Amino acid sequence: MITIIAGTNRPDSRARRIANLYAALLSEYDAAHQILDLVELPADFLTEALYENTGRHDGFNRLARQASDADKLVFVVPEYNCSFPGALKAFIDGLPYPGGIRGKKAALVGLSSGGQGGLLALSHLSDVLMYLGTAVLPQRVRLPFIDQYLSEDGQLTHALYPQLLREQAELLLRF
Repeated sequence: MITIIAGTNRPDSRARRIANLYAALLSEYDAAHQILDLVELPADFLTEALYENTGRHDGFNRLARQASDADKLVFVVPEYNCSFPGALKAFIDGLPYPGGIRGKKAALVGLSSGGQGGLLALSHLSDVLMYLGTAVLPQRVRLPFIDQYLSEDGQLTHALYPQLLREQAELLLRF
């Protein structure tokens, strides 16, 4: 099972639209997958699901299981202030340690409205994942100027972007 993580808790996010496109690609390869959208994070998870409350919050635990039960993960990560969203970091911090996503394989997709395509966000996230024992696929997809090339109905209008996602999905399936 591949879990695609829409890496922000922002409603109607671009990350979710890209996660939907990635899911459609995986369907073409008959690969079992699911989407974990951080918009579903409980509003109180920072105070009620982490640290001394680990394992006690049903809403957070359901999302944590989606990550833990996956064989592989795809992180679709928007760039926020030259890094990845705090909601994603807090979600990762709330996963069981050690364990959670240790031993999993992950692919990373970065989004930004600027020209770097989330390069620093992906770099920071790679460091966190490798520390946790999650193997990161070397081919990271960066989608710069995403606001110009992603339509409201979730279609990519830059010809290169779907190709990059397809190539990464094929590599992830063999990873």
